[in-house]
Amino acid sequence: MRKGSTGRRQFVKSGLAVLAGTQLLGAQEAKPGGPLVETAVPGSFQPYWESLKQYEYPEWFRDAKFGMWAHWSPQCVPEDGDWYARNMYLQGSAQYNYHVAHYGHPSKFGYKDICHIWKAENWDPERMIQLYKRVGAKYFVALGNHHDNFDCWDSKYQPWNSVNIGPKKDIVGIWARTARKHGLRFGVTFHATPGRTWGEFMPVKYGSDKEGPLKGVPYDGNLTNADGKGQWWEGFDLGSLYGPPHKQDDPCPEYTRTCMLRVQDLINKYDPDLLYFDDSVQIVHDVAPNIQLDAWLGIPDLAPQIAAYYYNSNIQSHGGKLEAVLNIKGVPEPLKGAVVEDREMSRSEKLMPHPWQTDACIGEWHYKRGIKYRTAATIVPMLVDIVSKNGNLLLNIPVRGDGTIDDDEVNFLGEMAKWMGMNSEALFGTRPWKIFGEGPTKTGEASLYQGKPRPYTPEDIRFTTKGETLYAIALGWPDSGKLTIKSLASSSPYYQGEVTSIELVGAGTTLKWTRDGAGLTITLPAQRPCDLAYVLKVKPLYA
Repeated sequence: MRKGSTGRRQFVKSGLAVLAGTQLLGAQEAKPGGPLVETAVPGSFQPYWESLKQYEYPEWFRDAKFGMWAHWSPQCVPEDGDWYARNMYLQGSAQYNYHVAHYGHPSKFGYKDICHIWKAENWDPERMIQLYKRVGAKYFVALGNHHDNFDCWDSKYQPWNSVNIGPKKDIVGIWARTARKHGLRFGVTFHATPGRTWGEFMPVKYGSDKEGPLKGVPYDGNLTNADGKGQWWEGFDLGSLYGPPHKQDDPCPEYTRTCMLRVQDLINKYDPDLLYFDDSVQIVHDVAPNIQLDAWLGIPDLAPQIAAYYYNSNIQSHGGKLEAVLNIKGVPEPLKGAVVEDREMSRSEKLMPHPWQTDACIGEWHYKRGIKYRTAATIVPMLVDIVSKNGNLLLNIPVRGDGTIDDDEVNFLGEMAKWMGMNSEALFGTRPWKIFGEGPTKTGEASLYQGKPRPYTPEDIRFTTKGETLYAIALGWPDSGKLTIKSLASSSPYYQGEVTSIELVGAGTTLKWTRDGAGLTITLPAQRPCDLAYVLKVKPLYA
């Protein structure tokens, strides 16, 4: 959507009006026109940005560096990629054509029916979590819902959920129990925000074909509850999934309120260590100067009071200690101390003062048959680069509709596990150095969606620290057998202490080196200990 459009501004104002007219911290019955947050949670965080900026990043997240994500919803059933729930209603799109060929016309077999046939019949969460842990993941994140508006948990406020329909299982609850059983932190992502779901996914369901034999025949979004009589969905209000017919920028106070309550329901039921929103943030005084409440543009209805509720709830459930991570995209500089910025499929070009996260995928977000995945040779250097710049990587492995992953994905995880088994000490529990690294290859801030990244050279080195140890992670192996680290020269402004030993991690060998004004030059063994990237352990780090 265009942020500056008249319709968009009205959309934001309508959400703010709902927020401004409620007693958000009072304990009242949840009903139309009532508070957006049902119960009071006393605590030091208040629902405005200046209060939220007292937030401190939890150590578990700073130590973790690497998490795995299962971006899994009914949209994985067709195994035809991202945004299926929207594109299946766009005549002429590849997913519309696939849907008509395999399921029938969306006037008869719509997205509601995709939800019904999602059975997750081969899902083995124990095996999956064990695979993710073997790779080195320190936290696991489940998809709570996508823009399709279907909740993958025992949802109190959305009857279209995975307990009532489809798998008949509390997907998020089972993921949470399994991840925590194996010592992983647990997170959940919420995508059904008003701007994306109400504004982008829902309206197409009320359309019809523009040409062809079924021209003008309404899609299933136009069905009424009476049409459900005798159908599998009898008793389920289709409006709860698709919403009532509306235009893209129509105000949506009712959806706003339900959305807030669904978020609170997730927090109350599963106490997530990490809560992620697939939307961006911006201060909106320009569109509502008389309302003393800043809101998330794109999700104006999920404003700072939900952040305050989440933080205060988390403190209460962790014995007075804040352990919560709140991921938001597009965070402006003044607010980066209040939440953890998430950068979808992109990186930072510099060392960041605040912890941050990239979420990335080896294929498409939702499972797509026949796709060529990104390889460990791409993901490992990306992870190293992100960690050196004070970031974490949350990596999605697409899951099939039946709950399994394919052989290529298993092989990818095996390659990652092999590298991590040897080199993870240079990542987990580390902190950035004075500079993130050196070398000719620049990552910039370009999207990872845009083609294959530039290959790294043997001169590309990234740094991390732990105690008195400096880790130099080289992203290529030099043909000459010698590696020079310029940032560790005797004249370096960054490192003026002594070097007493250099170890090649994984090889069990102490290396020979020389140090002068040009750099620290290390003689490497004839055989490299591993592929993808290798780690030099430099001691001691006094400066």
